[in-house]
Amino acid sequence: MTRYEILLKNLPNEPKVWLVTGVAGFIGSNLLETLLKLDQHVVGLDSFITGHQRNLDEVKQSVDEKQWLRFKFFNGDIRNLDVCHEVCSGVDYVLHQAALGSVPRSLNDPITTSQTNIDGFLNMLVAARDAKVKSFTYAASSSTYGDHPGLPKVEDVIGSPLSPYAVTKYVNELYADVFARCYDFNTIGLRYFNVFGKRQDPDGAYAAVIPKWAASMIKGETIFINGDGETSRDFCFIENTVQANLLAATAVDQAVRNQIYNVAVSGRTTLNTLFYALKKELAANGVDYLKDPIYRDFRAGDVRHSQADIGKIKTSLGYSPAYLIEHGVAKAMPWYVTFLK
Repeated sequence: MTRYEILLKNLPNEPKVWLVTGVAGFIGSNLLETLLKLDQHVVGLDSFITGHQRNLDEVKQSVDEKQWLRFKFFNGDIRNLDVCHEVCSGVDYVLHQAALGSVPRSLNDPITTSQTNIDGFLNMLVAARDAKVKSFTYAASSSTYGDHPGLPKVEDVIGSPLSPYAVTKYVNELYADVFARCYDFNTIGLRYFNVFGKRQDPDGAYAAVIPKWAASMIKGETIFINGDGETSRDFCFIENTVQANLLAATAVDQAVRNQIYNVAVSGRTTLNTLFYALKKELAANGVDYLKDPIYRDFRAGDVRHSQADIGKIKTSLGYSPAYLIEHGVAKAMPWYVTFLK
């Protein structure tokens, strides 16, 4: 059995209290669903700036009544220190997902991005430290690699940030390291690489590419590709990301704590390849998309290629991604077809 399979077997026998910030968002709601199905107690925090009540409603439908009663929700903002202290009280593990994502959003509004991603992050660190939680696992980002050209990306080699968003996520890592050194506080940062899956928001100017394209293709709309389509990304299915969070939170070896880990599959998929993969899976689910994509200018702040080295997280945490992009797209597509019409 893998380390994750062992963890899934043991967790229901030893229920803990988990705090998930950004619980009504894409990743947060998937963490909530997994934890409740494992009979854990979950405290959730969300301000609904980017999260949605419909995500919580969907989770409620996916678990039984007894499991749902183990969930306590707080409507609040991580920029409020008092709120952070309230939700951290009595918590064993923190999974900090709350943030304002998106490179374009940060270019348009760097101040709000900084207030949420830096000030809010520091509030959560202070509150979790004061509550003496067992561990603090947080969403870092592959954007931290910035302009460093090397592939695959290795955790200890980064370049200069290319956007305000990237700056905020790097500052998170610096603050976490300082809290480890100054307060003996256990943190693990997970640098996500293009996570995708069910409940990822397809709407708005800052939507991620997979749900945005899937929704547009289902509606028969034109797909626009930034650049020549050969930009590549290391797409990571949501269930791989959930696995990384649970392994990180429950890690007991001090040598693997207070570290940064890539969360990905160590693959490279171009936007052109992604377009045809989505088209294929849509057809398999009864939706034929007949249009060709339209190419336009490259988007400001985007890196050309991104691919993760995942050797560190596999060795240290026992991470074993179960889904490559084609498997993830196939598993997610029925949800896209049902909910993105």
